Amino acid sequence: MAFVGIRDVEQARAFYSGTLGLKLLEDTPYALVYDANGVMLRVTRVPKLTPAGFTVLGWEVPDIDEAVTTLAAAGVRFSRFDGLEQDARSVWSAPGGAKVAWFEDPDHNILSVSQH
Repeated sequence: MAFVGIRDVEQARAFYSGTLGLKLLEDTPYALVYDANGVMLRVTRVPKLTPAGFTVLGWEVPDIDEAVTTLAAAGVRFSRFDGLEQDARSVWSAPGGAKVAWFEDPDHNILSVSQH
């Protein structure tokens, strides 16, 4: 089970259901509950949120180029970080060979897709 805090439930629903295409399992007064490829994701309603300065949720994908293309077509804007050499599509190639692209949800939680 994974958790992420959100303030605006309508924006979160549009993003996690629409943009990311996750299946909504339950909408409670406390959280939107999603099936994130077999992992329960509780998008939790909170009155106050200070986003973490690091990745809070990430998905491993078989083809990062395909994932970045699909997400960009859905309106996702990828993040760039000082000190990381990212390609034109904002994908970073780690020294060990993994590739990572970061993006934010509407509440500025940092999310990622990665290919290992």
